[in-house]
Amino acid sequence: MRSYVYRPKGVCSRQITVELDDQDVITRVEFLGGCSGNTQGVAKLALGRKAQEVISLISGIRCGAKDTSCPAQLSLALREALEK
Repeated sequence: MRSYVYRPKGVCSRQITVELDDQDVITRVEFLGGCSGNTQGVAKLALGRKAQEVISLISGIRCGAKDTSCPAQLSLALREALEK
């Protein structure tokens, strides 16, 4: 099990913590800050899926006029976690 902490940029959440097992399956996602219902929903939907699958599903999602969103920032966190 490996854990990774990411500092999102351009969104309301201040930190994303992800845990991956040895086969890159997501076992934990925790957002600090952001829209509680939305971040909890995204986190639960990601659990049990391969990181690469989640990245492909949520990469590039925008929040209103912003160029990014909490889900898009989670995809960046997962990419960095996979690279480590």
